[in-house]
Amino acid sequence: MVRIKKILLIALLAVMAMLIVGCGSSSKATLVEGKVNVVTSFYPLYEFTKEIGGEYVNAINLVPAGVEPHDWSPKSRDIKNMTQAQVFVYQGAGFEGWVKDFLGSLSADSTLKVVEASQGANLIKTAENKEEFDPHAWLSPLNAVKMANNIKDALISADPAHKEAYERNYASYAAKLNDLDARYKKELGQTSKKEIAVSHQAFAYLCRDYGLTQLAIMGLSPDAEPTAQDLKKMNEYIKEHQLKYIFFEELVSDKLAKTLANDAKVDTMVLNPLEGLTEEQAKAGETYISVMDKNLKNLVIALQ
Repeated sequence: MVRIKKILLIALLAVMAMLIVGCGSSSKATLVEGKVNVVTSFYPLYEFTKEIGGEYVNAINLVPAGVEPHDWSPKSRDIKNMTQAQVFVYQGAGFEGWVKDFLGSLSADSTLKVVEASQGANLIKTAENKEEFDPHAWLSPLNAVKMANNIKDALISADPAHKEAYERNYASYAAKLNDLDARYKKELGQTSKKEIAVSHQAFAYLCRDYGLTQLAIMGLSPDAEPTAQDLKKMNEYIKEHQLKYIFFEELVSDKLAKTLANDAKVDTMVLNPLEGLTEEQAKAGETYISVMDKNLKNLVIALQ
């Protein structure tokens, strides 16, 4: 009898642990009455929404701090928030694999305003003759301006009474993004090197805008498995261009990047694709612009 009770207790604790983990992977934010509730699919869109919406908007970011969004999918609480919100903002360009099913589940009388933030941005195709795009458009500050504008238009549509505030907030934030673009153009235009080695193929937009070239260990998804040929190619690239660093990101394991860096006798450094903040960054008040400025600082060091 004691043994049976012990087994039942262990099973109960295991179930509780799974529930706790499940809750931890889902946004705990709630809808707020009297404000425009906007659910965003991941961090940059959340920040753009907060900056433009100001006091009139309650923004809910689906993917929690410290969680990599590529393979994340919504839980029941998230779906409830999305269906009951006034606005839902997602990146598009294939970034959120779960969005198509969610949109297909909406009832015909749903009043939810859906915003594909990357719509109209200057997107890069992933391969010849394919209608597939690199989704990491937010890493171009100029694309970020366009994405923020799409969000602003949706807020005005959902809440026309505060149009002037949204327009004013957008203009202020767009000016900051344009200043960020100017800093990148100035600083990277002066570097002697133009090639970077990265763990995750997320920086095509940044490279396009500022005259750089990237070679990645992994593909568009940060958990893609590189082949032996990929690793050999990276080693050759590092030697050919006399690189001193391999860039990695915080939200995925840096083990492979550090192993390859050790083999190539180079160092590692962070280049953040801004798919999300770590818990420490969130607590420290880091923002899209502050992290992009840190990226710029590291790029300048690596490219000198």
